Amino acid sequence: MLKRSMSPARRARAALAKALMLLSTALTCGLALFLIGWVLASGIPHITWELVSTKPSYLAGSIGILPDILNTLYIILAALLIVLPLGVGAAIYLTEYAQNKRLTAAIEYAAETLSGIPSIIFGLVGMLVFANTFGSCLLAGALTLAVMNLPTVMRTAQESLKTVPMSLREGAFGLGAGRWRVIRTVVLPGCVDGIVTGCVLSAGRVLGESAALLFTAGFAHTLNGFFSALRSPGATLTVALYLYVSDPTPGAAGASFAIAAILMLLTLCVNLAAALTGRYFKKGRAL
Repeated sequence: MLKRSMSPARRARAALAKALMLLSTALTCGLALFLIGWVLASGIPHITWELVSTKPSYLAGSIGILPDILNTLYIILAALLIVLPLGVGAAIYLTEYAQNKRLTAAIEYAAETLSGIPSIIFGLVGMLVFANTFGSCLLAGALTLAVMNLPTVMRTAQESLKTVPMSLREGAFGLGAGRWRVIRTVVLPGCVDGIVTGCVLSAGRVLGESAALLFTAGFAHTLNGFFSALRSPGATLTVALYLYVSDPTPGAAGASFAIAAILMLLTLCVNLAAALTGRYFKKGRAL
């Protein structure tokens, strides 16, 4: 009935709008698939066991990215250990405890402003504050990334906490439970899927960051344990990619494409893990 009552001009405009939306969707999907396919096709042939299991030897003229892989894992773990308690704790306070609405609005506005600051600015601040305090090391880079991801984790957790119905809180309060017990046994289990998904996605942002680490973490390609690596300079995969792209050494170009493919695969795995984790917790909550 609606289509019959529409004039020819309105039907033409609706068809044009639908065609533009389909075109936009096709261009977006096509661009994403092209980038993924091109990076993987260019990088996977250069991924070898020797490349991913050894460290670079400048005397032998060989390139290995094992230290860069380990440094990436170390800095992700360290940044998450710092940012998750702070971000989730701040979200719980703002959502469940804070009474001053103006203070809450000011903190939320500050978080939104921080999330829009370019990462190179965080790198400069991290160099002046953390690198000058601890030296150029993975710990300085992890602290910088924690500050950079804190607004994202806090806002994601806060929005997840707000999805829990107020009736559940009121029912728990009516049974005599204290505020922290309500948060621990009712609120957090009801929104854990959103919090975990946001944390996994923040790990993906840490994985792909390079600008902030150029000023704070250093460029060393040395093998270290977790605690010794935190006190030592080290290059992550993104920093190593930046270095090898401009390196005239034979094999450096292939190594850069291999690192790009590895980063792409890790990013796809992080996004898949976020989707599966959210689905798992939603299924468990439904049961």
